[in-house]
Amino acid sequence: MFKNIGIYIKEKSGEGIDSHGLDVLIDNLKKHTPKVFIEDTSKYKNNSLITIKHSEFVSKVDLIIVFGGDGTLLRSARKYLEHNIPILGINMGTVGFLTDVKTEDFESIIKDVIDGNCKIEERNLVSASYNTTAYGLNEIVIHSGAYTQLMRYRLSVNDKVVYEQRSDGLIIATPTGSTAYALSAGGPIIHPGLDVWTILPMLPQSISSRPFVISSDEKVKVNLLKGPLEIAKICADGQEDIPVPYLEDIQISKMEHKLRLVHPINNDFFEACREKLGWSLDISKKSS
Repeated sequence: MFKNIGIYIKEKSGEGIDSHGLDVLIDNLKKHTPKVFIEDTSKYKNNSLITIKHSEFVSKVDLIIVFGGDGTLLRSARKYLEHNIPILGINMGTVGFLTDVKTEDFESIIKDVIDGNCKIEERNLVSASYNTTAYGLNEIVIHSGAYTQLMRYRLSVNDKVVYEQRSDGLIIATPTGSTAYALSAGGPIIHPGLDVWTILPMLPQSISSRPFVISSDEKVKVNLLKGPLEIAKICADGQEDIPVPYLEDIQISKMEHKLRLVHPINNDFFEACREKLGWSLDISKKSS
């Protein structure tokens, strides 16, 4: 059972907050729990919420409800990961594989969640290290740093060379990320219950180059050999690029911390695939 609920709202620059829609959802939430907290830095204001500082927020709340899209949940995960607080995503965005509860279903599921009638799923994260460390819930992308220009690199697994090739970059994706950027790059969909990585080159020069899947317990190394600029870039979950010079070795490993995602008890990954990716559409009805 969850007693102290915190909320996190999408507030990325340029995004608007649907205050009226949020007010309705918060009213529904307050019917089931009197203590709902929000950080004092939030732009969203609601007099029924208890406003507290970040340090008190992370020590007090035992569930964070994220209102937004998958990008909002990714930002909240990065902010609260080390505090091991479960996160429930309410989809106010578009696709929403992580924020899998629709706003119209919120009232019907929130009491069950607060009462503990839900599933808590642990998702692994992937990290890339050389002089600094970047980590991602979805993926690590290593790229040339220049638009439409190739880099040369060597990929090794457990100190054995897999290949040396030229491409725009390399994606190391978690199962969570298999329905994100890696999917757009031609990678497979991986069930989130599997403890694996998908490794796929971005626009490789070799037409025989294909993605492959390995255990996330393997030791992966990427040696940057040559590129169009003096530095390549590392990008985690679409965040800011981190510069890394060529001839550096980048170590890829599994993060010790895990993200704890809360789902309704009837959550179905394949239903989400059917709905959000358009599987099983009746093409005879699309003529109009």
